[in-house]
Amino acid sequence: MKVLAIVQARTGSSRLPNKVMKKIEGMSVIEILLSRLKKSKKIDHIVLATSSLKRDDILARHITRIGFDLFRGSEENVLSRFFEASKIYNVDTIIRITGDCPIVESSIIDEMIEVFKSSNVDYMSNIDPPTYPDGLDVEIFTKSSLKMVNNLATLRFDREHVTPFYRSSNLFKKKCFKNKIDMSNYRFTLDEERDFIFFQRLFKLFRPNIFFHWEEVVDIMRSNSDILKLNQNILRNEGSKNDY
Repeated sequence: MKVLAIVQARTGSSRLPNKVMKKIEGMSVIEILLSRLKKSKKIDHIVLATSSLKRDDILARHITRIGFDLFRGSEENVLSRFFEASKIYNVDTIIRITGDCPIVESSIIDEMIEVFKSSNVDYMSNIDPPTYPDGLDVEIFTKSSLKMVNNLATLRFDREHVTPFYRSSNLFKKKCFKNKIDMSNYRFTLDEERDFIFFQRLFKLFRPNIFFHWEEVVDIMRSNSDILKLNQNILRNEGSKNDY
């Protein structure tokens, strides 16, 4: 079973423009994310999928420069962006990661891939319902089911957000991957300026290591009230993300 991780990102986010290109400890947010994702032992290919708009040229050049695969497609029809990107690779399984997850956790992804392989399902996520911190979101689906979703999903919402059609339809076998303890109240996502300050301070604490484990972050937040107060009162976005 070959596995492709598609990371969706663009520079035109409304709440924090150009956030994936912001620097933390000398590295762009997207480079940190891709570097952490590359630690996965189960992913065969990683591709950054962005829009074909001129404003995303800077992101495209950056991704090529740091040595990752790139695909460019529709800005608003993100579902088609995913489907067209998947067609390039000879894979069976797709992982969806959004560009607002700079501390994406490869150990969670690898465990989920193993469960997915043995579960005979079309779609699995750790967001329905969420039990991991916001920002450790992972969705896995078969390439064949993605083709089906791309053919059947007609609503703009479904095409902007990629995966809601999986969750609302009865056509697919689905599974939720849950943490032993519900930690969905923690926030590790990058949507606002306060989130960026949070990550700046967090990575400074771990410097020069960018490959710390997510549970180490939880431990720091439990013992450091200053970091905890920075962004943890921002409400979790319960909808599937479309800022990419």
